Amino acid sequence: MERREFFRTTFGALAGSALLPQLARAGWHDAGTLGPIGIQLYTVRREMAKDVDAALATIAQIGYREVEFAGLFGHSAKDVRAMLDRHGLRAPSSHVALPDDMTRWPAALDDANTLGQAYIICPSFDDRYLTPDGIRQIAARFNVAGEAARKAGLQFGFHNHDAIFKAAGGKVLYDLLLAQCDPKLVVFEIDVYWMVTGGADPLAYLAKYPGRFPLIHAKDRARDRKMTDVGSGTLDWPRLLRAFERQGLKHTFVENDEAADPYASARASYAYLSRLTF
Repeated sequence: MERREFFRTTFGALAGSALLPQLARAGWHDAGTLGPIGIQLYTVRREMAKDVDAALATIAQIGYREVEFAGLFGHSAKDVRAMLDRHGLRAPSSHVALPDDMTRWPAALDDANTLGQAYIICPSFDDRYLTPDGIRQIAARFNVAGEAARKAGLQFGFHNHDAIFKAAGGKVLYDLLLAQCDPKLVVFEIDVYWMVTGGADPLAYLAKYPGRFPLIHAKDRARDRKMTDVGSGTLDWPRLLRAFERQGLKHTFVENDEAADPYASARASYAYLSRLTF
């Protein structure tokens, strides 16, 4: 199932001190290593559809401490928050389709606050907007959604797929969207796999638009262009993560849309990232 279809339906001195739990919760970590590693729960959507609580328990057992939701599978935000707390997980972000009727947006923002989020991310939009005029329309909607999110104490953002990196009217559509969106109201979550598959260079975007990418999806790209577990593909993760960290990376979410065994994939990616230094 494609995502768009889915959404339509001072270290030594601190060691052992009482400050360490607080610093860990705040995302503090050694230079050259990732902070708390997260996972986009779209990876385990089939397992979530069967039993949300059991899926979250397994994710926590693997070692993940942060999750990004892609739907609550019929549960209330209050009930899901209780599950998160029970398993020692945080949900800094969720993917929520931007409604055509913006009167429904406040309810999504309320759910985000109940879950303890800092970000609410639009995962995609209809391909009919992949024109310069369409991007301007989407950017205007994003700015409105971002202002409402700001007033609710949240940050709105957008997650890319590959199609937005095509050029139209002499301009790459993703660049046009970046230019049209107010940086104070709209941040961008780079999906590294989709960006590279679209023919774009994440490092070039970090250099051109510093500070606008606080979240990423970490998914690797095999030689046959398919998604694969982080660390088993062709992408240079130490170099990429070093650059992301320097420009203000706050959250890294592992994702593999196509994993035959989602939990095995989640374990493999976590094992790689948890021991990675850069």
